[in-house]
Amino acid sequence: MHLSNIRLLAKKFALVLLFLSAFVLMLINKTDTAIIEKTSSLATDAVSPVIDVLVIPARSIAGIYDYLKELKQIHKENQELRKENRKLLQVKDRAQALEIENRILAQLLNYVIPPEAKFITARVIAEEGDAFSHSLIAYTGDSSDVRKGQVVLSNRGVVGRIEQVGKLYSKIILITDINSKIPVMVERTRVRGILTGDNTPTPKMVFIPLEAELTVGDRIVTSGVAGTFPAGLPVGKISSIEKNNVKIKTFTNLERLEYVKIVDYGL
Repeated sequence: MHLSNIRLLAKKFALVLLFLSAFVLMLINKTDTAIIEKTSSLATDAVSPVIDVLVIPARSIAGIYDYLKELKQIHKENQELRKENRKLLQVKDRAQALEIENRILAQLLNYVIPPEAKFITARVIAEEGDAFSHSLIAYTGDSSDVRKGQVVLSNRGVVGRIEQVGKLYSKIILITDINSKIPVMVERTRVRGILTGDNTPTPKMVFIPLEAELTVGDRIVTSGVAGTFPAGLPVGKISSIEKNNVKIKTFTNLERLEYVKIVDYGL
């Protein structure tokens, strides 16, 4: 029951009591003024508690109703804010992903390719790394410029070469693969050798002259011998030298590639 209805009933009840009091007073035609005032006071005293009993609970009920209504509105606004917050977080995550992707592509574009060479940028979609092979699958589209044997680069240096070409996808054999053999040299001393993969993150340099001067940290680049890779492409640096076992740490993190350049040097 609403507060207005309760108040109306209380007023009606009070009016009835007052009319009854007035009627009693009319019966006492010549009653003393003091008696009349006392009777009126008694009537008022009798009616007031009744009104308080009826009105106070009504106010309490109305207050609870208003509180619940306000609580419902707050809950609705809270739900809307949470929904909006989720949308903003999704937009933020997408923006961060695009920023990282753009930075990778920008770095790749900054890697200078000789003007006579042709290249396409391809996205890495899968890795095929196990005990027997290290390779990647890249989406190359329907490009007719991709051919077996072409050099694959990152923004830091040599990644590998094209092993198989499909209609939309191509397989890249990494320089860490056991079947990968690349002619390389020490940039500082021009000592030549062969970079061969062993299915570990650090390939090794073999066929090095016994008197060769090697130091941990020496940069390794392609030598251009045999015409597979042009000379001077960065590969990595010597990470350890133990007797005839020279390990190379590649400049490129081959486990975190997203985009690569497939280059045709016309060799």
